[in-house]
Amino acid sequence: MEKIVEQGILYDFYGPLLTKHQQEVYEACVYEDLSLAEAAERFEVSRQNIHDLLKRCDKSLKEYEERLGLIARFRENRESLESIKNLISKDREADGSRRLNKAETSGLLQAVDHLLDEI
Repeated sequence: MEKIVEQGILYDFYGPLLTKHQQEVYEACVYEDLSLAEAAERFEVSRQNIHDLLKRCDKSLKEYEERLGLIARFRENRESLESIKNLISKDREADGSRRLNKAETSGLLQAVDHLLDEI
């Protein structure tokens, strides 16, 4: 299951970089869960051809991430936003007299600076 999720994430970020034919086959096999035989029938090619194409697509998508790192940066930004959200929620839950301490404020500012640098 984890492999399918990772394939989906890679495809979401880098799928448009594949050819139209690669996109169609990849979507059929990964998102529609077609077997190699079903995909081969639909696209009128051999099962081996489908298998090879999927392997090439997986390899290309992984190489795009290695070179560009968009998913890694996305995850870092998401973590920073979660940190900001948690700090703000902590302050909101207080009885009104409590404010963020210096360390929490510093953490919040660092997270914001990190996100601003990424933009």
